[in-house]
Amino acid sequence: MRLLDKVTLITGAASGIGRSTAMRFAREGAAVIVNDIDEMKGQETVREIKESGGNAIGLQADVTNPESVKAMVERAIKEFGRIDVLFNNAGISGVGALHEVEPDAWDRIMSINVKGVYLSSKYVIPYMIERRAGSIINMSSCVAEIGLARRASYAASKGAVLALTKSMQVDYAEYNIRVNALLPGTILTPFVESYLENSYDDPAAAIEAIKLRQLSGALGKPEDVANAALFLASDESKFMMGAPLYIDGGVVFGKNA
Repeated sequence: MRLLDKVTLITGAASGIGRSTAMRFAREGAAVIVNDIDEMKGQETVREIKESGGNAIGLQADVTNPESVKAMVERAIKEFGRIDVLFNNAGISGVGALHEVEPDAWDRIMSINVKGVYLSSKYVIPYMIERRAGSIINMSSCVAEIGLARRASYAASKGAVLALTKSMQVDYAEYNIRVNALLPGTILTPFVESYLENSYDDPAAAIEAIKLRQLSGALGKPEDVANAALFLASDESKFMMGAPLYIDGGVVFGKNA
């Protein structure tokens, strides 16, 4: 029960890493606020948590919309009185070299991946300041620190999140608020599976090619990232501040011969 009595808000918690983290947090004793733009799928996560004996509520909100995020946070505070942990997980991917990316696609990925972190943090942080306690986890990516072909918009957004994490930590350290970032490698989520199915003639061969980027020789699972998020959410990581935590199977610091 590493999160016993902690109130946690997870954005993008209807599937993949967000859903896995919501389930993990609940098993560790947390009250979980499940946010997603897809209300129906978010409620599926809530239902599964409750069926397993956990405590969760679902709050639909669009993380790119200030009024929507503000209303979500206010409802969460009304329900629980505080938010101890904010996991800014909501995000999308983007494919293409810079000249191939259309302006609308660029704006959309920046809005969800960067503005979403900004807005959720903006409306949660005042309550954390008031209590002088909190842990914020921002979802970056290992592509924030490496070059990867045809990922210009995604890399730019995740690099921005990593830089924002460090700046936030400086601003809020005096209030005992910790801000850290997760930097996953390729995680086999439903989104990634769908992308591979729709983008490659031979998805199985594509997976094998992706595996070669990682020293582990395997793709990560949502549970791998959920376990890392649990560490950052818990008091076990109390001496980690403004830090990137890699869950990448050895992409960033390793290279196969």
